[in-house]
Amino acid sequence: MTPSAFLTADVLIAYSAYFVGTASPGPSNLAIMSLAMSAGRRAALTFALGVVSGSFFWALLAWLGLSAVLAAYSGCLVAIKIAGGLYLLWLGVKSARSALAPAGLPAGRAREDEPLRRLYMRGLLLHLTNPKAILVWMSIVSLAMSSAGSGAHGAHTAPVVLGCMCIGVSVFSSYALLFSTASARRIYIAVRRWLDGSLAVMFGIAGLRLLTSKN
Repeated sequence: MTPSAFLTADVLIAYSAYFVGTASPGPSNLAIMSLAMSAGRRAALTFALGVVSGSFFWALLAWLGLSAVLAAYSGCLVAIKIAGGLYLLWLGVKSARSALAPAGLPAGRAREDEPLRRLYMRGLLLHLTNPKAILVWMSIVSLAMSSAGSGAHGAHTAPVVLGCMCIGVSVFSSYALLFSTASARRIYIAVRRWLDGSLAVMFGIAGLRLLTSKN
């Protein structure tokens, strides 16, 4: 096979891996989903924009090779892990409080009035404190570089990084749009306590795992 064929195969593998990782249920997707059903489309899209911005930040670092430098200093990653774990635990507490709220009190009322800027910053912070995002982007860029060879870093990593960015935008915005429909919000009202309780458990487990992980 020609080098271009190998490059095409690696690019498709990178796209597929990133799509599966991004679309699979995780703290960011579940937060977007819950916000879309409880507070509506605009709030969810704003939050998703913050998540995407955080993803773009790590993508840019990986593209420039700075994330490898960051990974070399274990103290930086440890600090990010601690911040991320504490933030996830805080989200778990908020979800638990929402699950325990009276049945007649709409859980999303306070969030409907939340400023868009604050929603954006919440989404941004959620992804910036996710060390997994750093490692994912490092793996994606490394995959592109492995087929490019020396001296072709920018030309061959650009399609991978830009393509994965587009995939991220599509996935996160799709979650916001899909779960902000009227039918989804009706379902949310019916299962709010169960959903928020499940989110509390997942955020709590994810936060504890992040705080106690050794790598």
